[in-house]
Amino acid sequence: MAEQILFPFPDPPPEGTATEVASGILWLRLPLPMALDHVNVYALEEDDGWTLVDGGFHSGRSAALWERLLAGPLGGRPVRRFIGTHHHPDHIGMAGWFQARGAELVMTRTAWLTARMLTLDMQDRPTPESLRFWREAGLPPERLAARAAERPFNFADCVHPLPAGFTRIREGDRMRIGGRDWQIRIGHGHAPAHATFWSEEIVLGGDQLLPGISANIGVYPTEPEADPLAEWLESCARLAQHARPGQLVLPGHKLPFTGLPFRLAQMASNHHAALERLRAWIATPRSAHGCFPALFRREIGPAEEGLALVEAVAHLNHLMRRGEARRHMGPEGAWLWQAAQDGGAAEQFLRGP
Repeated sequence: MAEQILFPFPDPPPEGTATEVASGILWLRLPLPMALDHVNVYALEEDDGWTLVDGGFHSGRSAALWERLLAGPLGGRPVRRFIGTHHHPDHIGMAGWFQARGAELVMTRTAWLTARMLTLDMQDRPTPESLRFWREAGLPPERLAARAAERPFNFADCVHPLPAGFTRIREGDRMRIGGRDWQIRIGHGHAPAHATFWSEEIVLGGDQLLPGISANIGVYPTEPEADPLAEWLESCARLAQHARPGQLVLPGHKLPFTGLPFRLAQMASNHHAALERLRAWIATPRSAHGCFPALFRREIGPAEEGLALVEAVAHLNHLMRRGEARRHMGPEGAWLWQAAQDGGAAEQFLRGP
């Protein structure tokens, strides 16, 4: 891997500072209160200020840190444009904060609509759909009862209110950002309509193009029959047509890297290997929760349980779509998944249970 993927900037910028990774492009980091404790942000210099790509959670700490960054590395010049690569809160949490200061928000339509909808959806307790999803995924009864009694994460907890207005970008669009011409290419799977930006020598990858770690591919209660893994694999293959070894990829997490063709192939290969392990594991019927050992090969604690569960369902749904697994409802109200011996499972999945 070291021969294929290189990290030209081995040290991330300390909090409140910036590293220039190319002429007119600054790399900044914002803290996150989770195991993945940072998100990368890129500031591209314009004639009259800056364009930001992503911005971190909205919180008092983030706002104070942004005030330091604006006065320090960004030289007191205004942010004219905020580009959100996708709708996840660690990327667009501060978008509305910058809009309130006069910045233009640029996103794909699906990403903006999803973010806007989620900021307005406040729940004090999990919805019936969420409880059903967790039960059918095999969440143990004691964990299901605990989650039912808890206030769930709300998008608005860490996303500044988004005003009703944005500028839409689409597949194939071209933009002038920071003195460079960029082509927009859309990926799917980790988040719907995730925008990536490609210049001659630099790629702004968001979470679609990460080194070393896998973006979460999850199925959620809002669309429990979805197959995001198929979308992710299709995106890897399509984006690989434009990848070159020497391109500098600026990802949403971890370190900037080169070796994108190898990394795209590796990301797809990792999921194919996981599917092989999973298919062998469900020779005996298992719930999605019961598939953690095969997929992750390590202990999954309560803090990781949610993301692990949605990823397990994503892989099982994909096997079902391919006709390689079937499911039946178990006595405890959880789907039990089993490797299929014929090709009939895909048709059954499309018809529903």
